[in-house]
Amino acid sequence: MAELHHLERAKTVLDGDGRLTAMKKTGHKSLQNLLDGVRRPFRALVVTFVPEASDLSPEAWVEGEDLVDAMLAGRPPVVGRQVRLLIRSLDLRSRLLTGRGLARLAPARRTRMLEGLQDSRLLALRRGVWGLRTLAFLLYYGRADGHAAVDYRASAAGWEAIR
Repeated sequence: MAELHHLERAKTVLDGDGRLTAMKKTGHKSLQNLLDGVRRPFRALVVTFVPEASDLSPEAWVEGEDLVDAMLAGRPPVVGRQVRLLIRSLDLRSRLLTGRGLARLAPARRTRMLEGLQDSRLLALRRGVWGLRTLAFLLYYGRADGHAAVDYRASAAGWEAIR
């Protein structure tokens, strides 16, 4: 029953421009609102997890963020708040340790910081970093251009389509 509730909350559709949009029924903030104030550190994290994302156009960023929005819209609202809190916490940690936020930190230093946190003794922190990594992969590889980057061609025939 709870799963049905989540499905009812977010139905993903393509709008007239072919952009992915989440239709929410319960007041869940969209990622666009969720990212207000944390967009720069979030994008820095995405580029850290997927270096090729540094070449994304503004339209590609929006397309990827729409994918993440649709995925988060199907989760309880607390998940969106936790994502934002984690991004802010990582940015604050970076500021305290280096004097720079994530967006201004050198990519190698961001990578070292995240590698240290992914092996943390705190399970919630490890899960959070891996969750952000998953969102970054969705943002980059979930787009049509991301599919092409890895030569992904989904087929109902499965492996038979390759043979």
